[in-house]
Amino acid sequence: MTSFPDGFLWGAATAGHQIEGNNVNSDWWAREQMMPGMESSGDAVDSYHRYREDIQLLADAGLTSYRFSLEWSRIEPIRGQFSKAELAHYRRMIDFCLELGVTPVVTLQHFTTPQWFAGLGGWDAPEAQELFCAFVEQACTILDGVEWVATMNEPNMQAAIMTAMRQLAASGGDWTSPTVESTGESAGDDLKDKQHGQFLTYADPEIGRKFVRIHHAAREIVRARTKAKVGWTIAAGALTAAPGGEQKLLEIRHGKEDVYWEGSRGDDFVGVQAYSSQEVDANGLVPHPPHPDNTLVGTAYRPDSLAMAVRHAWEVSEHTPIVITENGIATADDAQRIRYTDEALQGLLGTVAEGIDVRGYLHWSLLDNFEWGHWEPTFGLIAVDRDTFERTPKPSLGWLGEVARRNALGAGALA
Repeated sequence: MTSFPDGFLWGAATAGHQIEGNNVNSDWWAREQMMPGMESSGDAVDSYHRYREDIQLLADAGLTSYRFSLEWSRIEPIRGQFSKAELAHYRRMIDFCLELGVTPVVTLQHFTTPQWFAGLGGWDAPEAQELFCAFVEQACTILDGVEWVATMNEPNMQAAIMTAMRQLAASGGDWTSPTVESTGESAGDDLKDKQHGQFLTYADPEIGRKFVRIHHAAREIVRARTKAKVGWTIAAGALTAAPGGEQKLLEIRHGKEDVYWEGSRGDDFVGVQAYSSQEVDANGLVPHPPHPDNTLVGTAYRPDSLAMAVRHAWEVSEHTPIVITENGIATADDAQRIRYTDEALQGLLGTVAEGIDVRGYLHWSLLDNFEWGHWEPTFGLIAVDRDTFERTPKPSLGWLGEVARRNALGAGALA
């Protein structure tokens, strides 16, 4: 089998805070200014002003879908005050996608929250669900014609951060200090790795269940006010058990993933986000061993992790349709990026052949961007000069575009 299903989405993904620049009202902006070892997003890659160029490059390459996020802190910089101008900005992005025949996949919340929300306690605040749903209602006013909406990006990784902060507070630690006692690593490096690597071993399932309730409430608003398919996206570790680690694997995976896959039951789709695989022994997550092929965030070169994650998500979500909302590799070697993506897509085809309902593949990421505290890791299909903001498509963009045009892998697919 070399062909993907008819109507398969082919695209790339971004997140507002990582590409837009100057999201000065967000909690992450504040975090960057106070945390030792963390670089600032600053102007990012100025995609807030250059989104037309970015979407045009995606479309010209042959990709048919673009995943991007709405920045809550721009839309609601002050509690209860919603910016019509910012809503109109994101509507223009949607309209430009539709004009080019690109399917927009809109994420309503991608890690960041407004500073005022964080000041109330963030997701721990008693009124967190009510406040997020008020934002979702406003976001729905610009979603006409949008077919795919994710309420939240990787709530399981947000829960891992919350769990770590609670542990630090309980031990008298200061999460803004140069070291994080629970890991022995710098705080900046921890946050850099949290999305794509070996962040934290535990996420409190109770936090996960709260996120599920918030997601379900937001889901019903999106369903009532739009015609979009709605779900959320989950970070998949593709975890495996080392000898003696079988029980520990179940424990870790329950809190870090399975609560969220279970929360996807009844959704129109679930976003699977996979980058690498990691073993669990009796003590917890096993560090990625050094290897020349390891990525710029230290993770193992494991393109097979995508198929592993898809099979697990399909099983635990009780056959909720799947969209690959992120998959990629942090590397300065674009030939390695192409090789990784080709191998990942071959594995994904295997899951389709098994009967798993996979609707699309969105590569992370369209652009080299700000990786949550660091600029060094490069995931993008397009390089960006951070002084001039000049965009330079990499060979991997053209390669993936050709796969999209054929809707198939096959002879000549691996350049």
